[in-house]
Amino acid sequence: MKNLILEDLGLINYKKAWDYQIQLFNDMLLNKNNEQINQEHHILFCEHPHVFTNGKNGNHSNLLINNELLKEKEIEYYDIDRGGDITYHGPGQQVVYPILDLDEFGINTREYVHRLEESVINTLESFSIKAARLNGAAGIWLDVDDKSKCRKICAIGVKSSRRITMHGLALNINTDLKYFSFMNPCGFIDKGVTSMQKELGQIIDISLVKSKLWENLMVHFNIDSLVLGE
Repeated sequence: MKNLILEDLGLINYKKAWDYQIQLFNDMLLNKNNEQINQEHHILFCEHPHVFTNGKNGNHSNLLINNELLKEKEIEYYDIDRGGDITYHGPGQQVVYPILDLDEFGINTREYVHRLEESVINTLESFSIKAARLNGAAGIWLDVDDKSKCRKICAIGVKSSRRITMHGLALNINTDLKYFSFMNPCGFIDKGVTSMQKELGQIIDISLVKSKLWENLMVHFNIDSLVLGE
């Protein structure tokens, strides 16, 4: 049986959450293939204060404001080691960081991302929002068949080393979308960004979204039981 720990970190500084991920990630690397130790898999739920993060293949030109404006608007910025381009995190957005050993789940990285995507798509469907993948673009989108309306509702960017994962997904729930105007989201200049609040025309209970998202993650990753972290 896999040891899986679910932790809700609440609103947490990005760097603090990143450092915690690295700690858990390194512990899993150290313990990998040690038959004397049962690996502890973690899934972290959290929100962040305003921050832009740029993936290892990201283009700095996709950030449209300078350092002075970042400081003025109290937005942090980090270059990080996940895949994908620039993205935004902020209050009202649910971020999920799974730190998993994929060998123990019997899946590869592509299948891992597919299961994250399915979990988000099914969660949105339960709120009557029809979402899908978009060819050639990471994340989850709406109206993928209409270029003029296509818009992103969830970013996905992961890292995997020795098949252990970190980073993850960011679902826009009650996110203040004006912050996306300060960048080209994930490097795109011809596609919009949206949130559950915007699509449904009302404030969404984040706790309900978290509950449904966790249920779907349990289904798609075949998780039978878990421990709630402190």
